[in-house]
Amino acid sequence: MKQHEEGNKFDLMKYRLESAKSDLKSAKILIEAEEYRAANNRAYYAIFHAISAIHALDGKAYKRHKDALGSFNREYVKTEVFPREIGRKISRAEEIRHASDYDDFYIATREKSQEQIETAEELIKMVEEYCKNSMGKEE
Repeated sequence: MKQHEEGNKFDLMKYRLESAKSDLKSAKILIEAEEYRAANNRAYYAIFHAISAIHALDGKAYKRHKDALGSFNREYVKTEVFPREIGRKISRAEEIRHASDYDDFYIATREKSQEQIETAEELIKMVEEYCKNSMGKEE
């Protein structure tokens, strides 16, 4: 999508999903460079942008991460559109990202970073499938 170009909710969903994939790619590069704190950040943002892609289909946008995650949990995890286990993994990824970004003495490990990347990969696949099905229903 070009900058300042207007589009529909599907365009926004696709843009946000591409952002999620780009963040995931960055997380993988960072883990290989042994930059685990930064890898945790990018993996979390891959998760956040994937969730934001779902919200785009509903015509919603949130300024605060807390609100976006809360809405996703209420509308998609508690209703079991997405499995509860992914909701728990997302919460854990948010905690780890926060610690990585703001806790001075947090020690990020390759194992924890790999977990975050795997959560992001898992969620992106689920979101892609959900969005594909949603597009098919409305086109």
